[in-house]
Amino acid sequence: MRLNLRFLLAATWCIGACGALPAWGARPSESPKVAQSPAETGKDFDLQGEYTGLISGGWRREPVGLQVMSLGGGEFAAVEYPGGLPGAGWDGQERLSAQGKGGTSSAILAGDRRKVALVNGELWLRDGDGILRGLLKKSVRSSPTLGLAPPPGATMLFNGAPSPYLKNERITPDGLLMEGAITELPYQDFFLHVEFRLPYMPEARGQGRANSGIYIQERYEVQILDSFGLEGLANECGGLYKTREPDLNMCLPPLTWQTYEISFRAARFDDEGKKTENARITVVHNGVPVQNNVEIPNKTGAGRPEGPEPRPIKFQDHSNPVRFRNVWIVDRSASRRGVPATAVSTRMTPPEEIYFAPGASSGAGVSQEFLCPPLRCR
Repeated sequence: MRLNLRFLLAATWCIGACGALPAWGARPSESPKVAQSPAETGKDFDLQGEYTGLISGGWRREPVGLQVMSLGGGEFAAVEYPGGLPGAGWDGQERLSAQGKGGTSSAILAGDRRKVALVNGELWLRDGDGILRGLLKKSVRSSPTLGLAPPPGATMLFNGAPSPYLKNERITPDGLLMEGAITELPYQDFFLHVEFRLPYMPEARGQGRANSGIYIQERYEVQILDSFGLEGLANECGGLYKTREPDLNMCLPPLTWQTYEISFRAARFDDEGKKTENARITVVHNGVPVQNNVEIPNKTGAGRPEGPEPRPIKFQDHSNPVRFRNVWIVDRSASRRGVPATAVSTRMTPPEEIYFAPGASSGAGVSQEFLCPPLRCR
């Protein structure tokens, strides 16, 4: 592909002469821009996203992935992942960062031993000496569990129409569930599938950037946040809020539909109300386990105190327009299945079983290859 020579000359000059890079701090806007569709976004949105390709190094070429984040006002940040994107080759170790500014259809970034030029869906990656190391193409990934149908015995909590299983339900004109709903019934042990979409809020920062969460039993929050390109902390997407960070930050760019599969086993209490076992949880984010059969020692954040009684599931309203669809649940509680509590195993449901209704064999549902497939890419 032929590149505009004027752009490349300007890029070379700017990398050496533009001075200090913009810091990824709070912008002065009191009302950050919010977009819920690409048509509402603007030019910066087209440059944001994921880029993949090969870079030269020594005697061979190595795969690499970059995530480019829009920060508003023509400012961008980028993170390079040697080996490939998170969940697609990166080993979870080194991250190289860069920041810079863009124009109508291009951007120039510089940082840790890297100089980056973005133009028309391509990313030119140079080393600190300005030597071209690779040409990367924009890549659009999607979760392999988008549109996953509920198995026999599941309850469809929401699928585009008013639901008898939700309270405080608000639905957009195009049939999406808005933040703030809560289940009519309490739940003890369950498997939950949720699809969610983050709004595009380039000027927002931290917990103000597309914030919501799945509040299990109104006690334990699996955080939802625009964490695309971030480190992956306990208060970011896939984290157990203020309790445990995700094993891998699998957050995709805003306005991309994403998925959670959550297998939850409630804390156990004796007859005197003393806790005998912590709650346990597995969270699969966009097809990749990010919390794998981990204990939750106590309530998270502002959650309700722990107790033996089951409570509902809440889709947190944090004043950001996060949207949900295709939400269904398999209730694994002994009381709902007519099984005496003493007959229920105390073990956590293993990963190969969490996708099936109670009593169903894996042969009747999704194969084990479904558990951790690569994200779909186009």
